[in-house]
Amino acid sequence: MLIPILIHLFNLRKYKTVLFPHTRFLKNLQLHSRKQSQVQYKWLLAIRLMFLAFLIFAFAQPYWRNKNSNESANRLHVIYIDNSYSMSVQSRQRSLLDRSKENAVNLIRQLKGNFIVLNNEKLINYKPLSSEQALEEVYKINFSSASKTSEQVINNLQNLLQDNITNAADLFYISDFQKNVFASTPDTGLLHKINFSGLVVQNPEAQNIYIDSAFFETPVLQTGQSNKLIVRSKYFGKAPNANSVLQFTVNGQLKSAVSPVFNANKESNDTLTFQVNDAGWQRLLLTIGDASAHFDDSFRIAARNTPDLSVLVLNETTSNAYIQAALRSYSGFKATQTNINNAPQDWTNYNLILVNGLAHFDKSLADKLKSALDKGQNVCIFPAAHADIASLNMGLRMLGDIQVTGIDTSIQTIATLQFESRLVKDMFEHIPDNVQMPIAKQHYIIRSGLSANQQSVFSFRNGDPFFASYTPSLGQLYMCSSSAELQSGNFPASYFFLPFLYQMASLAKGGSIFAVSAGQKEAVFVPNKITNNRNMIHVLGNGLDVIPAQRAEGMGVYVFLANVVQQPDFYKLTSITEDTTLVAINANRIESNFECWTIDELQKQWKGKDINWQNAGDQNHSVKAFERQSFPLWKLCTILALLMLGIETYFLSKNLRNKKIITS
Repeated sequence: MLIPILIHLFNLRKYKTVLFPHTRFLKNLQLHSRKQSQVQYKWLLAIRLMFLAFLIFAFAQPYWRNKNSNESANRLHVIYIDNSYSMSVQSRQRSLLDRSKENAVNLIRQLKGNFIVLNNEKLINYKPLSSEQALEEVYKINFSSASKTSEQVINNLQNLLQDNITNAADLFYISDFQKNVFASTPDTGLLHKINFSGLVVQNPEAQNIYIDSAFFETPVLQTGQSNKLIVRSKYFGKAPNANSVLQFTVNGQLKSAVSPVFNANKESNDTLTFQVNDAGWQRLLLTIGDASAHFDDSFRIAARNTPDLSVLVLNETTSNAYIQAALRSYSGFKATQTNINNAPQDWTNYNLILVNGLAHFDKSLADKLKSALDKGQNVCIFPAAHADIASLNMGLRMLGDIQVTGIDTSIQTIATLQFESRLVKDMFEHIPDNVQMPIAKQHYIIRSGLSANQQSVFSFRNGDPFFASYTPSLGQLYMCSSSAELQSGNFPASYFFLPFLYQMASLAKGGSIFAVSAGQKEAVFVPNKITNNRNMIHVLGNGLDVIPAQRAEGMGVYVFLANVVQQPDFYKLTSITEDTTLVAINANRIESNFECWTIDELQKQWKGKDINWQNAGDQNHSVKAFERQSFPLWKLCTILALLMLGIETYFLSKNLRNKKIITS
């Protein structure tokens, strides 16, 4: 830029030789030479000098700090690094997590003050760190099966602010911003006193083939018989080639292999048929080849074949054909049918006591049922179509705070199914959209107190229970508000009747099929007759021997594995007095869908004076720490430099039109 100015100052012109007498024009020549030594067009020189000055300032990138700039130095810098399995995607031979950690290191070296480093395994940290300590925390971060939403991350940071750890914070959110876990729009209330900087690390060309789910056609694994396992595979991105193979092994032995054929919805449903001959727990493993991401290439199922489910059926009059047919459907049931008056004395070995056609509820029967519930056994009652309501209430009061207040003879369709009920949850992989809900032609109106702990599995439109569970003691009491005869409704012939019977019997003994997602809060129920500090459930496997969080309920224990088991594998749950329960842990499938928000979408949807976005996925791009409460003065300098250049161009073109040529 100095060359045009030098040319302007010295005005190097080419002169034409003119012959003249040696004295005639001597004075004029002297005056002309003196004029050339002076600066011409001072306004043009000033414009060029200002252009050069503004350009230098623009490259220096200055910021204008206002009177509150000192507050920024006292703010807490919070760096969240998404280390979920989706960040294992490779980008230029490096994982997205490696790039995220590199960006975090650059930020820490730019900023001054205290830091808090968060990730999916460590979402709460109340101890501010120095820059050296923060770097050590970043280097230690590895992949985690846990997956956290943006609301969870920001809400935990708000808890820090409310606990007076700091008055305000700068949050640097480094992630691939999956649509499954990152909100489409910001919650302005959660972002109060938070300066949000999103650093986007993505691979737009990522693709993935994964096993989404697998489930049995029947609710039990049978010995010596053909079992069908339905496997659902999906893919993201480009369509996979025909060389992909789905392999199925049982206890390490290859049972079958198929090539998935994906439909227009990018799904493939394959049915694998196999047979097992040994009793006990079986390790079922499904694998599919994928060169991009490997965390979801396998799916594990722990299944116990032919569990001994003993059911005692007590009929007041005649037996029910639907109950008989249901109990004969699976070899796992061992049913004993008898009249109430001829019931065996010892009910200890029965998982489920089913009372059918109950019309008269005497004290002797109520005492036996209460004893069974106190021991942790499950009881199911189907009243008779025409029962003695006073007699029913007398017996129900002995079991819990439950009573029949009347009878409704109107025909009603069940309106609500409680999906979180233990009878429904994990029993049905998918309930068909067109499934017909049960219809009651007549039913008893049942009310219960708080001590009965009622949970309605099926409910009518007015909220009255059709089929409900109660927990008056250790065991579960299930009661239907209508009889099991077709004259009262079609529930015994419905889609749900047989699975409910199986679940009621199996839950007393513990589950027989486990395929749990890592990092999820769902609990595993393990039967345990002795629950005390010396008989805690241990988790064994993959180098672990830990005691997880657990809660005693009924004749068993709910075991919460989310905080202690992170790696997908088979694990044993065992105690001193109980047999071992095998549990399969799988990677969370929410991470398998790599559909992410683009930076353009995020900039349009997440707007605000304290929200900043950067593309941090490019290896040639260096992230910048966002300066809060500072005006980017370099932008103004750039605008002024361009303005000076425009003014100069305008005056030069104007002089050219006036035939005044200025050499530059």
